[in-house]
Amino acid sequence: MLDFTSDAAGDALSPAQASDAAPADDRALLDAYSNAVIDVTERVGPAVVRVETGPKAGSRGERGGLGSGIVISPDGLVLTNSHVVGSSKAIRLRDVEGIVTDAQVLGVDPDTDLALLRANHARDLRYAALGNSKSLRRGQLVVAIGNPLGFESTVTAGVVSALGRSIRSVSGRMIEDVIQTDAALNPGNSGGALVSSAAEVIGINTAIIQGAQGICFAVASNTAQFVLSEIIRHGYVRRAYIGVSGQTAPVPRRHAVLAGVENKMGALLMQIEPDGPAARAGLLPGDVVIRLDGVDINGVDDLIRVLDRDRIGRTVAMDVLRLGRLRGIDIHPVERRPAARQAS
Repeated sequence: MLDFTSDAAGDALSPAQASDAAPADDRALLDAYSNAVIDVTERVGPAVVRVETGPKAGSRGERGGLGSGIVISPDGLVLTNSHVVGSSKAIRLRDVEGIVTDAQVLGVDPDTDLALLRANHARDLRYAALGNSKSLRRGQLVVAIGNPLGFESTVTAGVVSALGRSIRSVSGRMIEDVIQTDAALNPGNSGGALVSSAAEVIGINTAIIQGAQGICFAVASNTAQFVLSEIIRHGYVRRAYIGVSGQTAPVPRRHAVLAGVENKMGALLMQIEPDGPAARAGLLPGDVVIRLDGVDINGVDDLIRVLDRDRIGRTVAMDVLRLGRLRGIDIHPVERRPAARQAS
């Protein structure tokens, strides 16, 4: 038995007429969620490029790699991941229209897994604005745009699962203030855009947890803005250096009580570089750092994080436990020079 639909006048419409009338305006039938994803994709999608590294197609030699990048200025500045760029200097960008442009590396920062490129001979490119990642909230809608597994201009959507995460970079340093999302990411999404419903880039997709469902991470846009400004000004990110290697270690309870400190953990110094800032200050292997420049140190990651550019070239106070006794030491951090990139 056929089911007929009546029009406003009460006359029956045939099934064919009813079918023609139903999808009169597809966009009007989309819900707010779909409209938001479509709007973000149309506004930001053209600014996401495919990053190709290594030899050009058809040439002999080492195999190249694929990733994603975000054009952040009309004159061709592109943010991506440092692990996408690696040590390669042969880099090409492919936009959504299939146009390929060579690019040069302006700087890389393995400590935050970010790299800054500039497209050669490119002007008036479609670009996306970096937003304020501090304004994010858990549960907020986000859209990931990239080129996973070679499938260009792929869009996935999800929510901000957590904020303020920390993950370890390829350099061994912790990347702070990382965004966790359940927007689906795959290899090739690295360096792509994580975008808010306001069409602002609030993260640079960087990592997935293999074997887990929907646990993905992006470097916050505020971190990217800092790295971007440092690379433009200096060619690298300036950080302080004292010349030690160490590990996180527990502070014995009796030592903490004797010294009058509350730290349960500290940074145990294992090696001291000869003639480095730590050696000149009198630090010794076995010392446990528990405070630097007024900031509590509860492990080696805390020590690395506190040694930022603001502490370069000035004398700061360090509290250490040596044989269970608290000692105050003045130390003068210097600027840590980045390792030179080698051409692949």
